[in-house]
Amino acid sequence: MYRKNAWLKYEDKKVVMDFAENYKKFITVAKTERLAVKEAVKLLEAKGFVNAEKVNKVALGDRLYFVNKDKNVAAFIIGSEPLEKGLRILGAHVDSPRLDLKENPIYESKGFVLGDTHYYGGIKKYQWTTIPLSLIGVVCKKDGTTVDINIGDNPNDPVVGVTDLLIHLSADQMEKSLSKAIEGENLDITLGSIPLNDKDKEPVKANVLKLIKEKYDIGEEDFISAEIEIVPAGEARDYGLDRSMIAGYGHDDRSCAYTSLLALLDTKEVKKTACCILVDKEEIGSVGATGAYSLFFENIIAKLFELSNENNVVWKARLALENSEMLSSDVSAAVDPLYSQVSDEKNAAFFGQGLVFNKFTGRRGKSGSNDALPEFYAFIRKTMDEAHVNWQTAELGKVDQGGGGTIAYILANYNMRVIDAGIPVLNMHAPMEVVSKVDVYEAYLGYKAFLVA
Repeated sequence: MYRKNAWLKYEDKKVVMDFAENYKKFITVAKTERLAVKEAVKLLEAKGFVNAEKVNKVALGDRLYFVNKDKNVAAFIIGSEPLEKGLRILGAHVDSPRLDLKENPIYESKGFVLGDTHYYGGIKKYQWTTIPLSLIGVVCKKDGTTVDINIGDNPNDPVVGVTDLLIHLSADQMEKSLSKAIEGENLDITLGSIPLNDKDKEPVKANVLKLIKEKYDIGEEDFISAEIEIVPAGEARDYGLDRSMIAGYGHDDRSCAYTSLLALLDTKEVKKTACCILVDKEEIGSVGATGAYSLFFENIIAKLFELSNENNVVWKARLALENSEMLSSDVSAAVDPLYSQVSDEKNAAFFGQGLVFNKFTGRRGKSGSNDALPEFYAFIRKTMDEAHVNWQTAELGKVDQGGGGTIAYILANYNMRVIDAGIPVLNMHAPMEVVSKVDVYEAYLGYKAFLVA
């Protein structure tokens, strides 16, 4: 099935289109890590998975999940083989490039009130101007309560945005390089322009703070302990006159997160314990308590041994991880017909040709790469072909063009066998990314085949 257009094997394309509709609903709602985890838990519980905090033992066939700080979720189906013989793992990330509000964000200038931001992840800054944006996140108050914020995604909500200089006055700006035309400190969002009265020193700011207080019962100081993300407003939409693609925010990497999760949900019995883990912070190096470098995953594997009444759980967790096999479910750069010069087309991902395997990612000289073992790659080839999954191979552009990474090398540090496997994307890291519906579906089929191989 290698290097063939996947659409051609579906005389009736309804199965692909129906799967895409459900994915569109997910990505429309799950615009932050917290919301992605929340939606994942809903899907897990609807399929009979139980929060591991509510169980005191595990047995063959049990379906359970762990949540870490509302930003990671790891779900398991306990297999018939001993856990120390290893797991089959699908690992994806649920964070995406965006803007974040700073700790002291709200200020008034020239009759406007603005929100000061810091961008997150690798972005082209100019792409984030003059588009409708939403404010989504949480505010944690000193009294211990947490307030959920979501402004802009409801069609009746106002939206915010980052302004840009009009073409008539942009002679100096147009002389700058793309990386300098919009400075990071100018990615501030406009929040309002009506003054509260003529007495306050900052009357527009006072009015916005009053509105926030009335709706959410939070004050300006509460933004210090908040996590407010600024993301594109609106729904994921069909893209192309033939409706073959999906335009939306956060395909990187929620397209792989969703398909990995669905593959686990739709799997029944397994020999090796099956796992889907969704992590945070991949876009900034997988650091912190919720990134792939965290000990969270190792700890919960040890917890599984503890719930199985095993001894020496730390060593057995390490042994289980070493014997595991993993697909690092992350997107690949698709060949763009307008910019094909950056790709080596013999070793590049194309829309419509299915799940993409990257033997290595990294940057010049494979720096920061996992570089999968050929023995494992051979197993993957056999698994995909026997399951009639359309798949292709790729590298991330020409050798000296640039590069990037995934969580593959981090999990490979446990000495497990890992390879990158994902969905080709156009406009990666932009506010509007594009994927092919059939590639999303083939990824789901490929992930499911891997779990039961």
